[in-house]
Amino acid sequence: MKIIARDIPPRAAWALEQAGLHPLLARLYAARGVHTSDELDDSLSRLLPPSGLQGVQQAAQLLADAIASDQRLCIVADYDCDGATACAVAVRGLRLLGARHVDYLVPDRVVDGYGLTPPIARRVKERGADLLITVDNGIASCEGVAQAKALGLAVLVTDHHLPGAELPQANAIVNPNQPGCTFPSKSIAGVGVMFYVLMQLRAELRQRGVFDAAQQPRLEPLLPLVALGTVADVVRLDANNRRLVAQGLKRIRAGQMPPGIAALLRVAGRQAPLATTFDFGFALGPRINAAGRLADMTLGIECLLTDDAAHADHLAQQLDAINRERREIEGGMREQALLLAEDLFGAQDEPPPAVSVFDPDFHEGVVGIVASRIKDKLHRPTFVFAASGAPGKEHELKGSGRSIAGFHLRDALDLVAKRHPGVLLRFGGHAMAAGCTVPAERFADFEQALAQVAREWLDAATLTRRLETDGPLAPEWRRADLADTLQREVWGQGFAPPVFSEEVDILSQRLVGERHLSLKLRHRGEPVDGIWFGRTEPLPARALLAWRLDVNEWRGERKVQFVVEGAQE
Repeated sequence: MKIIARDIPPRAAWALEQAGLHPLLARLYAARGVHTSDELDDSLSRLLPPSGLQGVQQAAQLLADAIASDQRLCIVADYDCDGATACAVAVRGLRLLGARHVDYLVPDRVVDGYGLTPPIARRVKERGADLLITVDNGIASCEGVAQAKALGLAVLVTDHHLPGAELPQANAIVNPNQPGCTFPSKSIAGVGVMFYVLMQLRAELRQRGVFDAAQQPRLEPLLPLVALGTVADVVRLDANNRRLVAQGLKRIRAGQMPPGIAALLRVAGRQAPLATTFDFGFALGPRINAAGRLADMTLGIECLLTDDAAHADHLAQQLDAINRERREIEGGMREQALLLAEDLFGAQDEPPPAVSVFDPDFHEGVVGIVASRIKDKLHRPTFVFAASGAPGKEHELKGSGRSIAGFHLRDALDLVAKRHPGVLLRFGGHAMAAGCTVPAERFADFEQALAQVAREWLDAATLTRRLETDGPLAPEWRRADLADTLQREVWGQGFAPPVFSEEVDILSQRLVGERHLSLKLRHRGEPVDGIWFGRTEPLPARALLAWRLDVNEWRGERKVQFVVEGAQE
C-alpha cells in the first residue's frame, strides 16, 4: 500500500477559513474540491431544480392524469436499499399527493432476477394496475416494458443506471444518464430520482389548481429515506447529493423520521440525535439489504412504510436477525472465495489483473458483498459467482462484481460480450459495481476474457493500492469534540471521510477478540490509543499509519483514539 496525502489548495482553504469554518474543516473541504462556503450551503433552496431532468414533465403529467382519474398505480422496485427506499418514497409520496390506489411489487432476487421482466409485467397486470412505475430499475428492461405496454399498461421508468444501446418504449423515462439529459447530478441515486419526480408532480398539481403553495403537501418528511438510500447505494456524493443527505440527517437528528428508520437505529444500537452517514452505510443499509439477499425485500419496504412504531420494531428485529445470518454466510463464503482466488497465483506472485471465482456452494444473495471484500483485500476487479437458484436456470451462474479506480466494470463487460458472443447472457451496472449471468460451461471463458481486458486497461500504477489521506494531524486538533464534529459532516463515496497519516511510534500492541490489533501509540510526543480492525500481523516499532480520528467511550469516559486504515508498505 502506498499512502498519499491529498493536495490542499491554500487559497481555497484560506477562503473557507475566512468564511468562518474551523481551520481543520476548511483544510478538509478544500482538499475535496470545495472553493467557497457557498458550496457548503445545504439548504433545500439550493437543490437542483427538477425541471432539469429530461422526461420529468411528461412523468408528472402522466402521474397527475392517473391521480385525477383514480387509476391504480403499481411500483416495481429493486431488491437493494436504494430500491427499497425509492419504493417507500414513491408509495408515501404518491399517497401524500392524492393517489388513492398505490401498490408495489418487488422481484425475488433468485426467482425473478433483476428489473422489470415480462413475467413481472404480467403480475402487475394481474393485480389490476393501470400504471406501472419502476424505481431504481427499468432503463434496460426493453422486453418487460414492451410486455407491459402490450397488456395495456402505461409505464413510467425512473432509474439512474446506465442505459444500453436501446431504450425501453415507456410512456416516460426519467434517468439523468439517458442520452440527451443535461441534469448536472449524474450520480443521483434511484431514490433521489423518484423524489425529484414527486417534486415535479407536486408542481404540476399546483399548476392544475389541486392545491396552492400554502396548502400543498410537504415532501420534506421523505428526505430521511432519500438520505439513507443515497448513502447505502454508494453513489458519488456530489454537491446535490450531499444536500439531500444533509437534509435527511437533520430531520433524523431532530427525531423527525419514519418509525422504521427509528426502529432500525435502535436495533443497531445507534442514537438518532447522533446519526451519521456511517450509520446509513454500515448499520441501516446492510439490515435492509439483508432482506433482499436472503429473504424477501418486502420486509424491508414494509419496515420503511409502516407508521406503527410497534410493527416497525418487530420488522426491524426480523431484519436484524436476517442480517446476522447474512454475516455468518458471508464469513464462510469469504474464506472459501479467498482460498479460490489465492489458488490463481503463487505465494510470491502478484494476483492476476482481474479475479473471478465460483463455488457450487456459494449463495447468490451474498456474492456482491464477498466480491467487495476480495476486491478490498487483493486490490483487483473481482467477480464472485453462484449457481442460479431460479427454476429452469440451474445451468446459469449469476455473478456480482466490484471494481477499483480506473477500471469501468460495466464497460469491461460490454467489451467481453462483444469479443466473446454467448459468454454473457445478461449484464448491467455501473463503473464500480456490476452484475452478469454466464452459462456454467463458459465460466472459464469469462474468467480469461475479463482478465484480458484488465491486462489491457490496467497498468502497474493503477494496480498498486493507494490510500489518499489528509496528511498530518496537528496535536491541538487531536480532540474528542473535533472527532465528533468530523463525524457529523456528510462524507461518503467521492467525498471521502477524513483520514490522516503520519509516522508514529508503536509503544505496545496486542490482539483483542483474536481479530483486531489494539495499539498504544506515540503521536507528536504524546500517547494515544489505536485500534486496527481485522489486522492480526504485528507492526514495527515505528510506522507510517493512516487513521480516522475517533472517540472511544468506556465507563463514561470519552478518549480520542486512532482507527487505523492502513500502513505504508
